[in-house]
Amino acid sequence: MSVGMNGSDPTYHYIVPRTSAETLQGKGRGLTTGPGIAVEVVIAAPVTFVWDDVQDISSHVEWMQDAEEIRFLTKRHRGVGTRFECKTVVGPFKLTDVMEITNWKHAQAMGVHHQGIVAGFGEFRLRTSGSNTVFSWVEKLSFPWYFAGPFGAMVARPILKSIWKGNLRRLKARIESNHAKQQFESWGTQ
Repeated sequence: MSVGMNGSDPTYHYIVPRTSAETLQGKGRGLTTGPGIAVEVVIAAPVTFVWDDVQDISSHVEWMQDAEEIRFLTKRHRGVGTRFECKTVVGPFKLTDVMEITNWKHAQAMGVHHQGIVAGFGEFRLRTSGSNTVFSWVEKLSFPWYFAGPFGAMVARPILKSIWKGNLRRLKARIESNHAKQQFESWGTQ
């Protein structure tokens, strides 16, 4: 079993420092930048296997509780410049988040710029740890004044952190199950 930083839960979180790009992204739009949110999990599968699953953006609705539907706005469905709408549901709040992939490093990182009511930047990061993959999800979001600005961000932070930790638990279970099936199927062909 994988163990997180706290010694018991394989999923853990920490606050992410602000970068200059994140600071600039809310200027002139009536947005208030909230605290960064990050969650991380150790997945018992090689980084390339994890990447093969995660790079399929359309499959994110299968493990993200808050993502209801993804519709691509570009012909491309992978790589920098890919744009898509994501219907997002958090409790009673439903919104359509327009996202654009801004960073795509094979088996290392996938970055996205959120261009909706709640704007900001997010990134998945993957790194090898022995035969496992450490999968990190970092978000820096800005809330408009009509979502209570900094107060709304403060209220949303623990809710989003809890949802995203659950998302990573589902991703971990999904990938580890698929990896075990692949390993089992390959045993008979060696």
